[in-house]
Amino acid sequence: MIPYILYTALILAACFVFYKLLLQKETFFHLNRYILLSCMILAFILPLVPIPQQLSLRKAAVEKPVEAAKIPVSKIEPVQSKVQAVEPTIVEQTNETFNLESAVQWLVYLYWFGVIVFALNFLMQVVLLLYRAYSKSVIQDGKFRIIEITDDKAPCSFANNIFINPEKYEWETYNQILLHEKIHIEQKHTIDLLLAEMVLIFQWFNPFAWQWRKALEINLEFLTDDQMLQQDNVEKESYQFSLLKVAAPQFPLSLTTNYNQSLLKKRIIMMNSKKSNVHTTWKYFFLLPLLVLFACLFNQPAAQSQTLSSNEEPKENLDIKSEMKTEGDWFATIKGNTVEIHFKNNERDNSSSTFQLSELANIPRDKQGTFTLEREAGTMSFNGKFEGDKGMGTYKFIPNAAYSAAMLKEGVVVKKDIDLIVFFMINIKVSYVQMLKKNGYTDIDKDQLIPLAALDINEAYITSIKQAIPDIDLDNLVPFKSLGIDKAFIEEIRKAGYKDVSPGKLIALKSQGIDGKYITDVRNSTKGDKTDNNKDSDDDDDIIAFKSLNVDQEFINSFKKLGYNNISNSDLIAMKSLNVTPEYISGFQKAGYKDIQVDDFIAMKSLNVTPEYVTEFQKAGYKNISASDLVALKSQNITPDLMQQYKELGFNDLAIDDIIGAKATGTTPSFIKSMRGKGHDFKNIEKYIELKAVLGN
Repeated sequence: MIPYILYTALILAACFVFYKLLLQKETFFHLNRYILLSCMILAFILPLVPIPQQLSLRKAAVEKPVEAAKIPVSKIEPVQSKVQAVEPTIVEQTNETFNLESAVQWLVYLYWFGVIVFALNFLMQVVLLLYRAYSKSVIQDGKFRIIEITDDKAPCSFANNIFINPEKYEWETYNQILLHEKIHIEQKHTIDLLLAEMVLIFQWFNPFAWQWRKALEINLEFLTDDQMLQQDNVEKESYQFSLLKVAAPQFPLSLTTNYNQSLLKKRIIMMNSKKSNVHTTWKYFFLLPLLVLFACLFNQPAAQSQTLSSNEEPKENLDIKSEMKTEGDWFATIKGNTVEIHFKNNERDNSSSTFQLSELANIPRDKQGTFTLEREAGTMSFNGKFEGDKGMGTYKFIPNAAYSAAMLKEGVVVKKDIDLIVFFMINIKVSYVQMLKKNGYTDIDKDQLIPLAALDINEAYITSIKQAIPDIDLDNLVPFKSLGIDKAFIEEIRKAGYKDVSPGKLIALKSQGIDGKYITDVRNSTKGDKTDNNKDSDDDDDIIAFKSLNVDQEFINSFKKLGYNNISNSDLIAMKSLNVTPEYISGFQKAGYKDIQVDDFIAMKSLNVTPEYVTEFQKAGYKNISASDLVALKSQNITPDLMQQYKELGFNDLAIDDIIGAKATGTTPSFIKSMRGKGHDFKNIEKYIELKAVLGN
């Protein structure tokens, strides 16, 4: 169960990073909605889908409870020991297996406890919303139910219910709120939010699941805003001004669509953004190969799949059945001290393996003859001849019944000839099983033995790993050895700050090419006000993202030279993805902006606010425009020329907020001139804004 949950979390994380980097800024809101919903569902379905053996990139099983992996004989070659001998130490094995199983069991209990807590929270929200919907006064507007509330909370909707305090808003704003919420209801956005909440119930521990729900909610607001602006009776500036009036800090329940003050800036920016070109849809097609890659890397091949509840013996690997049978033809080539033998059963079934020349007794040279290869699992009898270094003939495998009995005594069932020939080719000895049991691995499956022996996971390697991780699981040894994780690597990671690093984390770090030096460099560069209690949790979730984006010590230090010593990991990731460079920041510092916060730079870069844009305002006499005002000015496409036009109308002391409000509501210089021509001569621009709101278009 735990591998499935973690695999689901990994898919969600990868899809979220893909969405944030490539799709979030696109204005294809409908398409983004389907992408967000589809990825949520696929994250739970994809791990259950078996894939064809030939497409699998997974050569050894690492999840014993789910399935047993087998290695095709055609891929097996004798492996010489590559692990340096270390001085064996006596490790107390008493109760080791029990402790590991107990820890896993408590982890499962903790997970289900979280599921229950979040499920109860979900049910309480549903009950509370339904109670509010059917216990207060209602206005029936067709299929919409308008529930009038009296408290000071932002409007929201759930299912076909709209919750609003009508006394808080003027008529135009009230109508725009209702139209906005009706769009949410007509497009069934509540379903999206309910699905996101269901995902959170089962992925409550996954920070990417929480970010996924936030991204989905933001996109729904973008989509609704876009639909609003397509209405004939809604003007963009007027609608944006209404948003400014409606946004409130009180957050409704997470199951509802709502006006969120923290999203307001993003929504206004997106409404004023240029529509995405249809040619940028190529980005969406990269999601499918990403999901296919995940399936090929982590899903079990179809021929190997086996459910835990099955009482039958595991199905044999089809590659082994088709590539290696107990009788057939052989073709061999002698290469120095080794012999490479190809086994052929029919036109399609071929496999090969390499043996030491010394293992083969009485090889016939230039004449027909018989020679044998004896191992504990049985005897391979070859009939044929060699001419020089080339040979061919027929073979027959004879199983060793005593070997099967000895293995059964050790708790490993090896009955079928197809199993015995695999054990023969890998040369799995009874003593190898005894060695594993001596090291504390008493519950050994025959299918676990295949990758363990094929990768030459010997006692020296196991002892060295257990010195670093005493409770290392048997199944983790396979990816450890295949990735080259040794005791030195584990100690290197721990010295870099990962004191309690788990085997899963080690596998993730090694597979990404992250070593101790990289971790140390990044951590030293990101040291700030973090406490010892939360430093690791912050870094652990971001270190892989750092590596994928090439956020290194040089990148971090380049900002420290500018005085930014405490940049958070999330801000570093955003800065790298948006290409916020030291040169970009230096440009603003030269323009007099010495104390701008990092998140302001991120917002300005997303709107392409440049130092040159600032300089234009400074030349026009506006010396102290704040970073947040720069973002608002750019989002409204306000230029120094426009501000000069207001001055020419007699508004010499206009504040930046007044100009932003005027532009957002459509109170343009031309509008003011036309009103003055009709006798409305006001000295205060707020009067013209109010007049614009009354007149509408």
